[in-house]
Amino acid sequence: MTDLAIAVLVILVGAVLVMTVAVMRAVWIVPQSRARNIERLGRYHRTLAPGISFIIPFVDRVKPLIDLREQVVAFRGQPVITEDNVVVHIDTVLFFQVTDPRAADYEIVDYIKAIEQLSATQLRNVIGTLDLEATLTSRDRINTALRAVLDDASGKWGIRVTRVEIKAIEPPPSIKDAMEKQMRAEREKRAAILTAEGVRQARILTAEGDKQSSILKAEGAKQSAILEAEGQSAAIERVFTTIHENNPDPQLLAYTYLQMLPKLAQGEGSTFWVIPSEVTSALQAVSKAFGGSADGVVPTAVPTAVPTEKEAVSPQVPPREIGPVHTESDRQGHAGGGVSVAE
Repeated sequence: MTDLAIAVLVILVGAVLVMTVAVMRAVWIVPQSRARNIERLGRYHRTLAPGISFIIPFVDRVKPLIDLREQVVAFRGQPVITEDNVVVHIDTVLFFQVTDPRAADYEIVDYIKAIEQLSATQLRNVIGTLDLEATLTSRDRINTALRAVLDDASGKWGIRVTRVEIKAIEPPPSIKDAMEKQMRAEREKRAAILTAEGVRQARILTAEGDKQSSILKAEGAKQSAILEAEGQSAAIERVFTTIHENNPDPQLLAYTYLQMLPKLAQGEGSTFWVIPSEVTSALQAVSKAFGGSADGVVPTAVPTAVPTEKEAVSPQVPPREIGPVHTESDRQGHAGGGVSVAE
């Protein structure tokens, strides 16, 4: 093969390589939610949309890929001084999205670093107007203030700040100890208050229960007394009605009187009793009924008189004797209207 043929072959191979590189640099595929800026002869020409695109090789230059999805970036703790001169470290989390690839590429060199510095500056401005307690309890207020400032400042960079969150607020260790002591005291206070309220409610309920119990007992006693009185009244009425309906004779009454005499002698200190005159009449009727004398005189002494409890205990006391029983005509000489019985 001659030198001319070799030269032609080299030229053809070079041309093929150049054409291959040109074709490869002329066709670009951009993924979804991504973008690329194109410069033509050093100036911004256009932005490639997602999909396949064609450019002029060696004339157009393709810039790095820009992510259009929402991104999250966490910034390290920033030392911030509160209104009451307490230094706290605050960690923030930023959510943002690139809305204009051209502005994000040409208006700012590093928009991530710019947003971080801007957030730290605005955080100091916001926290400087709040004391420590307000800082710990006003996270929503801080988030809203930061988002408004960052969104307004980053708008010209083609960035939209969607959300700003305070991840952590770290006060100094001495402040932490004081806060823990205060929290412990508050909890003990609430526990003491709840215990006192519980004791108070328990005493109130106990008093209410005692009151209701006393009322129910009084009602029960009242109903019991009423029923007992009604029963006694009915019994007395029935006995009275029965006696008057059956018209008992003097012998039955005399027998009843005789049954009551031992009970009268059983009482303590019963050294003197008065026997009604009806007993004498009843004894006369009993004597007549059983064939006794009609003059109404009964034996002057009863050999087996019923002793009292004192006599039963002390054997030295002699047995009682019942004196003579007088008739109706003999009662006029006694002031008591009956027969006296003495030891």
